[in-house]
Amino acid sequence: MSSVPPSYKGHQYPVEIISHCVWLYFRFPLSFREVEELMLERGVIVSYETVRRWCGKFGQTYANALRRRQPRPGDKWHLDEIFIKINGEQKYLWRAVDQDGNVLDILVQNRRDKAAARRFFRRLLKKTQAVPRVIVTDKLRSYGAAHREIRPSVEHRSHKGLNNRAENSHQPTRQRERAMKNFRSVGGAQRFLSAFSGISPHFRPRRHLLTAPEHRAEKTVRFAVWEQITGVTGRPAAA
Repeated sequence: MSSVPPSYKGHQYPVEIISHCVWLYFRFPLSFREVEELMLERGVIVSYETVRRWCGKFGQTYANALRRRQPRPGDKWHLDEIFIKINGEQKYLWRAVDQDGNVLDILVQNRRDKAAARRFFRRLLKKTQAVPRVIVTDKLRSYGAAHREIRPSVEHRSHKGLNNRAENSHQPTRQRERAMKNFRSVGGAQRFLSAFSGISPHFRPRRHLLTAPEHRAEKTVRFAVWEQITGVTGRPAAA
């Protein structure tokens, strides 16, 4: 699938440095200052504020380009929500993944009631432009109420033990939340996690299903895709 890389017009630094800093920040649990230090070790002087601006400007663009290369969602969706602390207040992060672990959408909301579940369902269906065969959730009653209202024809399985796929998908978010010492605002959390959920999984193939040579080969392909969507290289790369 072809995609047009973003424009870097007016930027002092070359695309290789910009895309590398964005990759470091979204791939590893690093602060902007730590990215600045890693680049300094390589002889590149760039301030952490500049890294922050690059991540804000290009992170979501890169994530969107990677998502466009993903296959259509599977027909079995796992939905889950966890609480996160934002500026000292408890909020809820809703997440949907398919049976292969591909992140379909995330949404930060104030509540986890029927209205919040309904909003997430509608957003998810609109964004994916697909209807699943079955959805799997935990025992939260809000899911059942929203499901009966929006898509009653879709099978709904409500069982705590069946939803490990979505719960495991939250783990990288928890890791980043600790590294960032919690999020500062709802908007900031939504923007970061939206880009993070598009970039980080791209570099996390399902390692337990691959041999070491297969894993290296898959990572090589994924790095090539990254270089293409960021504009580092114009050579075609397999998705």
